[in-house]
Amino acid sequence: MALVEAELDKRWPETKIEPSLARIAALMDLLGSPQQNYPSIHIAGTNGKTSVTRMIDALLTALHRRTGRITSPHLQLATERISIDNHPITPAAYVETYRELLPYVELIDRQSAEAGGPAMSKFEVLTAMGFAAFAEAPVDVAIVETGLGGTWDATNVVDGQVAVITPIGLDHTDFLGNDLATIAGEKAGIIKRAPESLVPRDTVAVIAQQEPEAMDVLLRRAVEVDAAVAREGAEFRVLARRIAVGGQQIELQGLGGVYDEIFLSLHGEHQARNAALALAAVEAFFGAGASRRLDIEAVRAGFANVASPGRMERMRSAPTIFIDAAHNPAGARALAATLTSEFDFRKLVGVVGVLADKDAAGILEALEPVFDEIVVTDNGSPRAMDVDSLATLAVQRFGDERVVTAETLPDAVETAIAIAEEVGEEGEMVSGAGVVVTGSVVTAGAARALFGKDPM
Repeated sequence: MALVEAELDKRWPETKIEPSLARIAALMDLLGSPQQNYPSIHIAGTNGKTSVTRMIDALLTALHRRTGRITSPHLQLATERISIDNHPITPAAYVETYRELLPYVELIDRQSAEAGGPAMSKFEVLTAMGFAAFAEAPVDVAIVETGLGGTWDATNVVDGQVAVITPIGLDHTDFLGNDLATIAGEKAGIIKRAPESLVPRDTVAVIAQQEPEAMDVLLRRAVEVDAAVAREGAEFRVLARRIAVGGQQIELQGLGGVYDEIFLSLHGEHQARNAALALAAVEAFFGAGASRRLDIEAVRAGFANVASPGRMERMRSAPTIFIDAAHNPAGARALAATLTSEFDFRKLVGVVGVLADKDAAGILEALEPVFDEIVVTDNGSPRAMDVDSLATLAVQRFGDERVVTAETLPDAVETAIAIAEEVGEEGEMVSGAGVVVTGSVVTAGAARALFGKDPM
C-alpha cells in the first residue's frame, strides 16, 4: 500500500487539473468502459458533497442495492475513496486493482507524452481504479463524488442518470473561477443529456438551494441538455427538525410524499438539508413521483445508519472533543451555526489547521464568534499554512489574548484540552467545556487518527 501511494504521489497532485477528459476517457476505452456497466448518481458542489454521497449510499443499501461509492479526499487512508457495500475496499484489493490497471495507465502515459501532454494525474488513476473495482464486484449502482469542479473532473466520464448539485460557494478559485456563476458553470458540467438507449430515460438534476446567480446557470444547463429538475425549496425540502440525542429528528418532503420520524445521526441544519437532497436523489433514481413514495421503513433505517466521519464527529467526552472537516468559509459558518444552535458549551476552544491555498481569514472570521480561545497549528500536510502566518491572521480576528500556537497537531490538541480544563476563579474546572478540531479535511483526518479511530 505504501509503495503504491508513493508511486501515485509522483503524478500530478489532485489540486492541479487540466481542462481535458482525453486521458481518462482513453483509459476507460482500453478497460472496456467499466463505468457503463452500472447506473450512476453523480454529485458535484462546494459543500456537503461527501455527506450527501454517504447518505445516498446508506439509503440505497437500505433499499437492497449493492453500491459502489467514490469520495474524495480521504480522511485517513486512501482506501476510503473506493467503497463497496458501504465499506472501504481492503488495502490488498486497492493494491491489486492498481497493479491490474498499471500497464494500461502507462500506455496512456506514453500516448499522452507523444502528443506533448502530461501523464495521467493521481486523481485520474484513482477514479479509474474505482470504476474498475465496481465493475469487478459487480455493483448495482455507483455513487460518484466529483473531485474538483465537474466538467473537467475525471469522474465526468460517467453519465449519471441523476446529477446532484450541493450548495455552491467560492472555493478552488484558482481553477474554477472567481465568481459563483463561473464556478456553477463548471459544476453544471455533470448535468448531461441522457444517452440514447432502448429504454428512453431522462437525466434528473437534483439541486440544493443556491445563490440566484448560481441557480440561473444550473437551470440553463438543465434546459440545454433536456434534463428534468428537482429543486430544494420547491419539489423537496426539510419540513421540520428538532435536536435529539446523538443527532436530530427530521421530517422531509420528498418527491414522492412526506417522510416523517426520521432520525439522522448527524448534527446541524445543513445536514438535515443534505438529507433532503440525498432523499430526492434516490427518489429520482427509482423514478419516484407524487404517487411513488419509497418504503418509509427503509428510508428511516438508511438515515439512522448514516456515518459521515469528520463531520461534527465526537471523539471523546470530558472535555467533549469534536472534529469537523470545514475547510472554507461556508463550511465554517455551518459549523459555527451548529455549535450555536445545538450545543450549550460554557467554554469552547478551537484547534485550527488550514491549508495554505484556502481562505484562512474567512474561516477564522466565521469561527471567531463561537470560540473562546483558539490554538493554531500545522496539520502535517506539505500544503499546510505555517503556524506563524496562521497565528497572525488569528490575532487580527481574535486578539492576542485568545490565540495560542502549537507546532504540531498532537501538541495543539493537548494544549486545547488543558485550556478547556483550566481551573476557574473559584478553584473549580469550568463544566460544559469543549474542544473542536477543524480548518481542513487533513486536520480532521489527522485528529481522527490521533484518537485511534479506524478509517470508514
